[in-house]
Amino acid sequence: MNRRHFLATATLAALLVGPTAGLMAAGPDREGTAVQLTLSEAEIDDILYMREEEKLARDVYLTLHEQWGTPVFANISRAEQRHMGRMLDMVERYGLVDPVTDDSIGVFVNAELQSLYDALVTRGLRSELDALHVGALIEEVDMEDIQNAIDRTDRRDIVRVYENLMRGSRNHLRAFVGLIERRGVDYEAQQLSQEEVDLILSEPIERGGRGRGRR
Repeated sequence: MNRRHFLATATLAALLVGPTAGLMAAGPDREGTAVQLTLSEAEIDDILYMREEEKLARDVYLTLHEQWGTPVFANISRAEQRHMGRMLDMVERYGLVDPVTDDSIGVFVNAELQSLYDALVTRGLRSELDALHVGALIEEVDMEDIQNAIDRTDRRDIVRVYENLMRGSRNHLRAFVGLIERRGVDYEAQQLSQEEVDLILSEPIERGGRGRGRR
C-alpha cells in the first residue's frame, strides 16, 4: 500500500489554477498581502493528495462507526475533518484547485483512493476487530505518506501542517492498537516497520506542540 501506488492518473494540469509549469501560486501572507509562492510539482502533488487522503480516513471511520457504533471511529473522524480543513487551508493559500469536489462519504476524484476506500470498508465490515485493524492501517499509511511529503518540501508552513497531521496519526494509532490489544490480540505492524510502531506505542499521547515526525 505504497503512497505512490495509489496516486491518481489524472494530470497535474487538471488540478492547478493557471500555468502548470513554473508552479507560481498566489497566497496571502500573515498580513493578508498577496505574495508569490513557488512550489515544486512534488509539493503540489503532495498537498492535493493529502487533502483527499484525509477525506478517505474520515469517510472510512464514519462508515465503520455507522456499522459498529464503536466510539473511537466517531472521535477520530472528527479529528480527520479538522485535518481536511488544514489541508484545504494549504490548497487555498497556494492557489490550487481543491480535489474534493464532492464531500459525500466515499466519493473521490482520485480513482486509486476510491478503490482503496472500497477495499478498506469491505475489510472493516467483516468484524469490529477487522475495523480496528483497518483504522490502524490507515494511520500507518498516513504516517508514511506524511513523512515522504515532509522530505519533499522545505517550506516551514507546509512542514508545520504535516507535523500536526503526523502527531494526530500517532495518537490515532495508539487509540486503535489499545482497543485491539484489550481484546487480547497482539498488534503487528501492517505498513511501517514493527520497530517504528513499537516506538510510537511506547510513548504517551501527545498534546499540542510540534510533532517530532518520523525518520
